[in-house]
Amino acid sequence: MRALIQRVDRAEVRIESRPPASIARGLLIYLGVGQADTAADAAKLAAKIANLRIFSNADGKFDLSILDVKGEVLVISQFTLYGNAKGGRRPDFTAAAAPALATPLYEGFIGELRKLGLSVKTGEFGAMMKVESINDGPVTIWLDTSAL
Repeated sequence: MRALIQRVDRAEVRIESRPPASIARGLLIYLGVGQADTAADAAKLAAKIANLRIFSNADGKFDLSILDVKGEVLVISQFTLYGNAKGGRRPDFTAAAAPALATPLYEGFIGELRKLGLSVKTGEFGAMMKVESINDGPVTIWLDTSAL
């Protein structure tokens, strides 16, 4: 699994078929699921993100996690994180998991974050979405379970 994590002051996702989902201070997580990913990867990644110390303490040092600051999380499915443009100008997405595998792992990741006590809002798997965010810092972190 791959996650692009952005620390945000606020974020919102709009999908034609439902009301917008928005968060205040917290994390915007773009989540990609690869063909070899498992439920164990989802749990490991969720725990890593929940405990990642990327919020500043009183001295301005990265020392607090999303759990510590009681922030919110917005998770957006993003198969394009598995895009490979090495061979040409059009990215190849064959390393991304098919929806039959990716959907339950995406939902499992969200469930793991909630089990850890986080307030989580989501986009809709496979839908066209409009995402808006105000980045804080900016702080952007890339995680890949193959390297954790």
